[in-house]
Amino acid sequence: MKNSRILRTLSTALRRAAYGLPLAMTLTATSGQAADELNALVWCDHTDPALIQPFEEKFGVKVNLKEYEGTGAALAIIEQSQPGDWDVLVLDGVDVPRVAETGLLAELPQDQMPLDDVFDAVQMRDMTFKDGKMYAIMEKFGYNVISYNKEKVDPADMRDLSMLWSDKYKGRIAVYDYYIPLMDLVALKMGVKPSDITADILPEMKKELFKLKENSVMVGDVVASSTALAVGEADILVGGGEWAVSVLSAEQPELDWVLPEQGGMLWSQALAVFDSSEKKDLAVEFVKYIMSPEGQARLATSSCFWGMPANAKARDALTEQQRTALRWDEQEGFLANSHRYFIPDADLDGQMLDTWTEFLQH
Repeated sequence: MKNSRILRTLSTALRRAAYGLPLAMTLTATSGQAADELNALVWCDHTDPALIQPFEEKFGVKVNLKEYEGTGAALAIIEQSQPGDWDVLVLDGVDVPRVAETGLLAELPQDQMPLDDVFDAVQMRDMTFKDGKMYAIMEKFGYNVISYNKEKVDPADMRDLSMLWSDKYKGRIAVYDYYIPLMDLVALKMGVKPSDITADILPEMKKELFKLKENSVMVGDVVASSTALAVGEADILVGGGEWAVSVLSAEQPELDWVLPEQGGMLWSQALAVFDSSEKKDLAVEFVKYIMSPEGQARLATSSCFWGMPANAKARDALTEQQRTALRWDEQEGFLANSHRYFIPDADLDGQMLDTWTEFLQH
């Protein structure tokens, strides 16, 4: 979904930027395995002590957490490790099938997983199951859509993607620099499903991208684009979503997000257990804790970034303010009007990257 290390600093960066303070990077280290320890490769939202400590205290163990950037980096770490070094893995939902194909993941006990409590559209059994066996469970999801300052723009306009191409908001837009979801959003603006993107529509898509660039004040990574919105350098963030602003909802309630009527892009993250783990029972208990309503609420509101909990029963474990920031009551419609990331083949991927590069240079 996103760059893990960058996201780890998102909430801190936004808060520091809002008060004119310098940004700072933080890293999480992992220690060696011991009998009372569990080792996990994770995204930054799992490093919040408020999420991890209740599990550690209940089971009397230490959870060692190592963040990573992208599934490729995780696979490189695993390759350099010994079998049994790692017990739990958090990974991008779209990458579950290819990781499961390698044999790295253990089968999860279906009868112990709250799959029926997971939002139907987020269960993604076609990705988490193989040959009738369950290898991961989706734990959190959200959207690449539109974030905005509702004191500076008309919120009704933000429900219409085409408004971002109008002169009304020229020079007031930041764009998240990630070609897959952004080009998917442009396709939706064009009336094309992301899964129907072909090389034939790239010339027209390039025109749309160039116009968006002309309306934009900046294009940047997670921290740069989100900070631009938080400090008022931009009033709109294209490609944003709950993950970009909800963590600041208490401090900056003017920041909001929405899924436009044309649709939006759905991201998801999954939780799995390593097949080589020597502590599978404890690892499964960790998965069960994260998937519990209480664990889900803590994960959803992690100090790194917020997102929707996959378990719908987490609703009652969230405050009204938290549910509002996540637009809980609109999720049914949002899920019905969202699309998974389009994953192009190698040839089309290269052409899309070329188009995106031209957009950046425009």
